[in-house]
Amino acid sequence: MSADSTKPTATKPATIYDVAKLAGVSHQSVAVYLRGYEGFRAATRERIEEALTELNYRPNLAARSLARSRSYRIGALVCELSEVGPSKTIQGASARAREAGYLLDIVSLEASAENALEEALGQLRQQDLAGVIAFAPVELIEEGLAAVPLSVPVIAETAASTVDAVDISVPGLELLVDHLVSLGHSRFFHISGPVAWHASRARIAAFEGALARHSLASIGTVAGDWSAASGFAAVSQMPMDASITALVVGNDQMALGAIAALASRGISVPDDISVTGFDDVAEAAYFRPSLTTVRVDYALQGRNLVDRLLREVDPDSAVLALAPPSVELFARASTAAPAS
Repeated sequence: MSADSTKPTATKPATIYDVAKLAGVSHQSVAVYLRGYEGFRAATRERIEEALTELNYRPNLAARSLARSRSYRIGALVCELSEVGPSKTIQGASARAREAGYLLDIVSLEASAENALEEALGQLRQQDLAGVIAFAPVELIEEGLAAVPLSVPVIAETAASTVDAVDISVPGLELLVDHLVSLGHSRFFHISGPVAWHASRARIAAFEGALARHSLASIGTVAGDWSAASGFAAVSQMPMDASITALVVGNDQMALGAIAALASRGISVPDDISVTGFDDVAEAAYFRPSLTTVRVDYALQGRNLVDRLLREVDPDSAVLALAPPSVELFARASTAAPAS
């Protein structure tokens, strides 16, 4: 099709009337096509599809909701979006919602602020929603949701994806511990994230379980807050007289701080102590030394959360089977065989 005066201006979203005019059909035909009717002749279907693509048509969710007496908006309660896991999880969830014809409405809250959850839920109650997903890594949000029931389906990341969180942590920590053990390490220490987070507790349990599988035990664990500064501070609490040779850190940012703290104490990485992270942030390969870590598919976890909600919102919908989360080890210069 040629681009001519029949196309709407770039600043005006295309309507079904624009699509109908470009395709040479009635607007009723376009509406019926969008509802999934398959009885069109091949040539008619092709013209409509070409017009939809050329005009970059996007359905009007408000009109669609009125026509079907249901909402196509999903409320998303989020916090700690500055952290790698939550931000990538939200990105995946937003993409999956769009694919399914829904819009993810994000309401951000500070988990530790007084009345934050009540205010966020108040904002969501003002909207016509199909359901709510709480992308909340702490128990506080889960407990608050239980105390304030909503009239639509609710999925809490801390509850609905607990299995996913553990599944991600277990193979991730196993890969890291197996790598370190294969290098000859047997004296391990762990810097975890904040213990209020489910992910932190899952990684602590996975770390200790992986060591137990090798008949080893941890020298100890110190909690950080995911930041590089907390990783730096945690190194000061390590028992340096315990002959620790491997430091397993709960995320890459804390590992960066830990490496800097070790250097400030005259401890070489990896000659004296090997260090691993978790997440494989974009900068991990450029740390000094480059960081051994695992890459986690957080976006897939976000997609799975949306699909879980859609199964409750519309049990008859054709939602794809949930894909298992994946992790991948990247062995870099921050790990080596322990000094004799």
